[in-house]
Amino acid sequence: MKKLMAIVMGLAMTAVTLAGCGSPAPAGQAQESAPAVQTADQAAETDTQAAETDKTVYHIGICQLVQHEALDAATQGFQDKLTELLGDQVDFDLQNASGDAATCATIANQFVAEDVDLILANATASLQSAAAATSEIPILGTSITDYATALEIDNWTGVTGMNISGTSDLAPLEEQAAMLNELFPDAKTVGLLYCSAEPNSAYQADVVQTALEGLGYTCNVYTFADSNDVASVTTTASSECDVLYIPTDNTAASSTEIINNICQPAGIPIIAGEEGICKGCGVATLSISYYDIGQQAGQMAYEILVNGADVSAMPIEFAPTVTKKYNEANCTALGISVPDDYVVIE
Repeated sequence: MKKLMAIVMGLAMTAVTLAGCGSPAPAGQAQESAPAVQTADQAAETDTQAAETDKTVYHIGICQLVQHEALDAATQGFQDKLTELLGDQVDFDLQNASGDAATCATIANQFVAEDVDLILANATASLQSAAAATSEIPILGTSITDYATALEIDNWTGVTGMNISGTSDLAPLEEQAAMLNELFPDAKTVGLLYCSAEPNSAYQADVVQTALEGLGYTCNVYTFADSNDVASVTTTASSECDVLYIPTDNTAASSTEIINNICQPAGIPIIAGEEGICKGCGVATLSISYYDIGQQAGQMAYEILVNGADVSAMPIEFAPTVTKKYNEANCTALGISVPDDYVVIE
């Protein structure tokens, strides 16, 4: 009987022990603890961290040929639009080539080596360098007057068919010629002043020359190779002409003080192809907004980066409006009155 009772008691104690300890882990394996339960705040924090980890940041290289008012405005418009659309999901690497085409090439090659998501090429030399550097990375141009001229494309259709699109700063050239005629109907000789190294300047000057000659003017062409020649060439032009026309030209835009200091004392008015040049040395312009075409390029970049738009099929876009503007100080100094539909440049 005592032996039977001892067995029963032993079995009872074993059952209690097993119930309290649970099943033992296999040899060499640690026993798992019960999973922790996340609070609502902890779960929300985890979701936020995961979203931040998954967030795409687009890296964009910007090559701007030179610093002046028009190109600065285009770059700012581009950055503002993409920042508005993407917030902190966009990162800009802004590089300025200080007017040197070789530096543009170096910058473009650097962007390709860094495998940026998109290149903004601000001005013709920047676009040409970017096009030479890559046929894969999407390129958007801005402040480009004529893409067919810049990229040497025949049979232009409005799209490049390449990894390139963008916005143009071309204002209606025939209307610029008509503006000159409106303000200076009695002038005889018009000088076309621009940089020979800028093919888009030559394109504009050719179109305006044809229009002016159709209106009865004699046109003379004066070109400078770079900023070192601006003063001497401008001096010659101002001594031989009644009025000067300067197209959208980056070298001229960077040298407006030099040009103004020669032409204003000589009493020679200048019709300019864009507002920045007019503000520095001109009397009137039929101008676009460079900030606006920068914003258009920013919207195009968003469509490429986020919505997968094919850059090769995107038509070149133009400024939505043009405005007749005048430089009040220069007009006063030269005794020129403008019609009421002209807007003063601030």
